[in-house]
Amino acid sequence: MILVTGGAGYIGSHMVRVLIENGFETVILDNLSHGTKEVAVQTGAPLVVGDIRDPRALTSLFSHYPIEAVIHFAAAIEVGESVQDPLKYWDNNLNGTLRILETMRSFGVRNLILSSTAAVYSPKSDGPITEEDRIDPQNPYGETKASAERLVEACRHAFGVSSVIFRYFNAAALEPSYGLVSHAIPRSHLIPAVLDAISGRIPALRVFGNDYPTPDGTGVRDYIHVMDLAEAHLVALKRLLKGEISGTFNLGTGQGHSVLDVIRTAEKVTGKKVPYRIEARRPGDVSMLVASGTRARQTLPWFPSRSSLERIMEDSSRGWGLI
Repeated sequence: MILVTGGAGYIGSHMVRVLIENGFETVILDNLSHGTKEVAVQTGAPLVVGDIRDPRALTSLFSHYPIEAVIHFAAAIEVGESVQDPLKYWDNNLNGTLRILETMRSFGVRNLILSSTAAVYSPKSDGPITEEDRIDPQNPYGETKASAERLVEACRHAFGVSSVIFRYFNAAALEPSYGLVSHAIPRSHLIPAVLDAISGRIPALRVFGNDYPTPDGTGVRDYIHVMDLAEAHLVALKRLLKGEISGTFNLGTGQGHSVLDVIRTAEKVTGKKVPYRIEARRPGDVSMLVASGTRARQTLPWFPSRSSLERIMEDSSRGWGLI
């Protein structure tokens, strides 16, 4: 049995579907603060409503289900909010991970995949980021994830946790055939906001900053299809369960796209204009985050086959009913 924390949310719900399709019995733990019961039901896996910070809820779950491995997605993830409310992020992201690890130790569960982030890195403008680049988070969200990584590493040495840590770059799109509702995707993410602007759900896209040291002045990010992310987790899980792998890996494409690139691609795919307005930079944002995915390709091995910007935009637009 595989436990997926945050499995009623955006990435977690896709992961659950992929696990079930590949023959893994799966259970979801989610407090429904961001995920929804509707999304959980659509996955077909049992849902336990509870909080990762609640030792009693975790003990009950691990007592009821024969957990072999944990895929830990549950976290607060908004950079801007983390600047405004850092206590929430330290509590949820670090204490929640600590409670998961405590419970794993109590029940003898040794396999963990941790969802981390490119926000742990120091900003870099001269090429893709490798796993050896400097860890220097620029916001509390990144700081909490870097600390969670260190905690997992400490538990690897202390009581034998076999772990894979994935540092995501920008997860995007959805799998249209799953029928997962588009509102499961965080609306603060760029591509959902672009599509909301096209569809009239918001009056205009807010572009935060056009004075970055990038080719067109807007922020550059590495966008990766959520199904490519899920596939990486599946490959890692199979190898973890065989005792074949552990380590830290970037999940990205190695290609950066600016905010204006994303807008132009959305207009091309949908045939509709994106209304937008330029605003000031947000605290905690950095100019560029692009991954080197060499380690994941060579070691897992894994390759992001669905993560061209046009494919991401096509699948996203189908979820919004725009094409």
